[in-house]
Amino acid sequence: MAEGRTRAAWAEVDLDALAHNVAVLARRAAPAALCAVVKADAYGHGAVQVARTALASGAAGLAVAIVDEGLELREHGIDAPVLVLSEVMPDAAEVLVRARLTATIATLRGMQALAAAARRVGTRSKVHVKVDTGMHRVGVAPVEAPALVHAAASEPALRVEAVWTHLAVADGTTADDQAFTALQLRRFDEVVAALEQRPRLLHAANTAGAIAWPAARYDMVRCGIGMYGCAPTPAMARIPDERGAGETAGEDPAAAETAAVLAALRPVLSLKARVSAVRELDAGERPSYGRRRALPERGVVATVPIGYADGVPRRLFDTGSLVLVGGRRRPLAGTVTMDQLMVDCGPGALVAPGDEVVLIGRQGEEEIGAEDWARLLGTISYEVLCGIGPRLPRIYRGAGDR
Repeated sequence: MAEGRTRAAWAEVDLDALAHNVAVLARRAAPAALCAVVKADAYGHGAVQVARTALASGAAGLAVAIVDEGLELREHGIDAPVLVLSEVMPDAAEVLVRARLTATIATLRGMQALAAAARRVGTRSKVHVKVDTGMHRVGVAPVEAPALVHAAASEPALRVEAVWTHLAVADGTTADDQAFTALQLRRFDEVVAALEQRPRLLHAANTAGAIAWPAARYDMVRCGIGMYGCAPTPAMARIPDERGAGETAGEDPAAAETAAVLAALRPVLSLKARVSAVRELDAGERPSYGRRRALPERGVVATVPIGYADGVPRRLFDTGSLVLVGGRRRPLAGTVTMDQLMVDCGPGALVAPGDEVVLIGRQGEEEIGAEDWARLLGTISYEVLCGIGPRLPRIYRGAGDR
């Protein structure tokens, strides 16, 4: 039971796979630098360990969503550049500045609050100006962007290090998606051309952009989901490039390169537990809340101490999701509960308390991925990974077993 400390369930993080993925993505994006996105506790993998491994594997900096995430990195001695991806509220500006985080600004109000905070601290704070080229979430309108960049560059307490944008459908596979990404990049290039002086860095690409859109790489790419071993979308391995909408990866060299990069990525996180109890039940018995499923035949049912409070959605039962026990795929025997689930191991199964159960990951020749859960649940792998709860210990393997 050592893996899960005091409970027999844990998330296992393969730092060697992470380092491999960072290297794959960095090679694909070169000569652009790679910024490792470690927001949301590194998509559930553990921000501090992931940040250290990513930096040691070639990442030039880190990105987070909120100031508190940046503070956690600083408190653990990580001194690399850390970009906060959204403009912060004015009352958080001084905390950001004191932690030497790099701010995103998108409004004159945000710029003025940051400058005032930097003056109070007695420093010059780095800023990245974000342009809204079509995502319509955060960013200054393209027509207003040159004025905001000029105002920030004229402020002695600030240093404009970058101008950037975010792509809404770089992972898209339709002709409309391809056209819209190309439009976003044209809008961004027009903003850059209108600036009085080009900043040191331009960046636009997320994982999908870094892999599939060479024109989006500029000076830096921001990689998140690919770093964790998942494709941005299942269909992306067949994505056409802007020169040949509708072509398959087998017919188009650019799409084939994209598919090859995605195929080279390795899953980083596994979700595991150990059987806590075993009982043999008759055919027709209905385990768990709601008595939703009758056992088709007399067989062994294993209780596993992991549930929806840990990020195993109740809906997995309705989808017919399977888990791995003894190297074989086994169905859930009933509804997932808050802290436990039950597995129908079948008649005569040799299962005992302490046996390993794999919900995400590999066991023997079988493998279940976060993308498999996402497909069953009608969502994306990002949500699956981020949903794995904080009460599950993260156990790190590889890269010196940090």
